[in-house]
Amino acid sequence: MSLRAEWVQFRDGDKKYQLYTSRLENAKTPLPVVIVIQEIWGTDAHILELTDRFAKAGYLAVAPDLYAEDGQRPAELKEDRIEQVKDFLNTLPPTVWHDPNARYAELKKLPERKREDIQSTFETLFGGLARMDQYLEILKATFQFLQNYEYSRGQKVASTGYCMGGALSAMLAGVEPRLAGAVVYYGNLPQKEQLQGIQCPVLGFFGGLDERITSQVPGFAEAMKEAGKSFTYEIYEGAHHAFFNDTRTSYHVDAARDAWAKTLRFFKEVLA
Repeated sequence: MSLRAEWVQFRDGDKKYQLYTSRLENAKTPLPVVIVIQEIWGTDAHILELTDRFAKAGYLAVAPDLYAEDGQRPAELKEDRIEQVKDFLNTLPPTVWHDPNARYAELKKLPERKREDIQSTFETLFGGLARMDQYLEILKATFQFLQNYEYSRGQKVASTGYCMGGALSAMLAGVEPRLAGAVVYYGNLPQKEQLQGIQCPVLGFFGGLDERITSQVPGFAEAMKEAGKSFTYEIYEGAHHAFFNDTRTSYHVDAARDAWAKTLRFFKEVLA
């Protein structure tokens, strides 16, 4: 199966953005689009491989680099620095990832220079959660770019996102009424007052052991129902946060296999 995968840059006003694009080489006509929204780790090898998987399913799949500033990443967010943080966290149980005290206790065991580099990049990454509105602007610009892009012109567009990207997938649904569907993998869910803009079906996947995120699901489901909007979801018992990421120790193969099949079914329906 031959893919045409490349990085594309485009301008929106005075800003330049870049996104990874992937499609089947022999798919000559414009294709329905899946926007693949990164985890906090950026457009890393996992996100690019996942984008290719959607392309192999017959879509134009695109992954915007939310960390690129005018087409380039700042030093703290270069791939090698982010990989250091990931490698460190992969030595810890998933339950420690979001426990600052336990995490710092493990960090102090590292050599000073390595500890400082990891701490600096970690703070930059997670400080980026305060820039969600900025990332949302990049996604809105990407959606607009796709309206006239030669490989997607005239086609429907849907989104899927993971962790931070899951939250952004839901946020995009709230501000872009033309979005055909949104998939949320273990991302923070919008508040009740933010639901009115959602016009498309939303599908969610969550880990039963990921209480910080999964505890939001019942309230969101009820609010969506009251607003007359479509939200379906799965909670996988025994699965942690990031259960879909097969490069992490949190990977849960049964949950990931089921979620993948249901995601493809969802896109087949909303992008038809």
